[in-house]
Amino acid sequence: MSRFEQIADLEKCFLLPTYNRYPVAFERGKGVFLFDFEGKKYLDFVAGLGVNALGHAHPRIVKAIRGQAARVIHLSNLYYNEYQGRLAERLCQLSGLDRVFFSNSGTEAMEGAIKLARLAGHKVGGDAKCGLVGLQGSYHGRTFGAMSLTGQDKYRKGFEPLLEDVTFVERNNLESLRAAVNANTCAIVLEPIFGEGGILECSPEFLRECRALADQHQAALIFDEIQCGLGRTGTIFAFQSFGVTPDIVSIAKPIAAGVPLGAFISRERFASAISAGQHGTTFGGGPLACRVGLEYFAIVEEERLLENVSRVGAYLKQQLDDLAAKYAAVRETRGRGFIQGLVLDIPARPFVEQGLAEGVLFNVTQDTVLRFLPPFLLEEKHVDKGVRVLKKLLGRKRKKGTDKTSSAVAVLSH
Repeated sequence: MSRFEQIADLEKCFLLPTYNRYPVAFERGKGVFLFDFEGKKYLDFVAGLGVNALGHAHPRIVKAIRGQAARVIHLSNLYYNEYQGRLAERLCQLSGLDRVFFSNSGTEAMEGAIKLARLAGHKVGGDAKCGLVGLQGSYHGRTFGAMSLTGQDKYRKGFEPLLEDVTFVERNNLESLRAAVNANTCAIVLEPIFGEGGILECSPEFLRECRALADQHQAALIFDEIQCGLGRTGTIFAFQSFGVTPDIVSIAKPIAAGVPLGAFISRERFASAISAGQHGTTFGGGPLACRVGLEYFAIVEEERLLENVSRVGAYLKQQLDDLAAKYAAVRETRGRGFIQGLVLDIPARPFVEQGLAEGVLFNVTQDTVLRFLPPFLLEEKHVDKGVRVLKKLLGRKRKKGTDKTSSAVAVLSH
């Protein structure tokens, strides 16, 4: 029995069957590459679903983890540690917001943001000011509060009843938005760029209207940047790419380079609504995670990685646009920087499975969207390799208007 088979069989016996994994196990990584237990090398366009923005085994991250682990890993929030305040200060400086709460994950950051918005709403409008407005097609996490704001039935089904007083509106539909927000709304919650929802952007006009309505009704505007934030658009925060600043922003994924850490950052107006004992966490903001978080931002700045995201992201966009123009199975491209999608007219999972055989890791969301969340270290030569594999999987070049059925058959039988 191979090492992979041993690993897979053990999981089948003892883990909850919640993941439909691909048939590969990884032993180690280096830069933009992963290696399986047989030593095969894979180019990584998934980056741990956006977590590994600095790639794998970045030497400065390894050094920071080793050094801090030898000193202290966990203290609890009963005591101060030297890094939590420093990382909070850095986040406030970068965002222009005022206060931070650290959590273990993105979904927990969303839970805290929702709780804060309801507390603040009650203070200005009483118990009735508790309404939440979310977007159809959105994704915010798997806990009950985050799931209640997730506008996809497949994640909610079977877990009802969820939070009450949640209204969903269509992304970029101004009329629907205006009809949903009122005096009893405590928060408008959205992803500036949908991640799990298929790499779909909110328009600047829609975001500006969200900002105006939140101000009008003394509601919190909450941006979920767990996937699209912290550099993936070419700016530290995605909202800086759109020119609309939220009251609260939730972040996670790359902030501690794979060590579990999330956070929400808030304006003082909303942060002042909460007091000691109304929210908390056991693990969030520990010295190891916060030490690594500080190193993450130092590396992004000193290695000029935002410039790389913008430059190589534009090159990736160009190459994906070229595929969309030449292959009948490709419908369109979406996104920017290092959060992009290639939308197919056929199921995308076969491309992921066949990509594994070619030594390239792709990811699929919404069944037909190939999602690209590569490490910020990606270079043009890596894009070229990934595109070469995609061309091979797409088969012979076919201009738009050719028989798509035959193209689909060619892809799936490749």
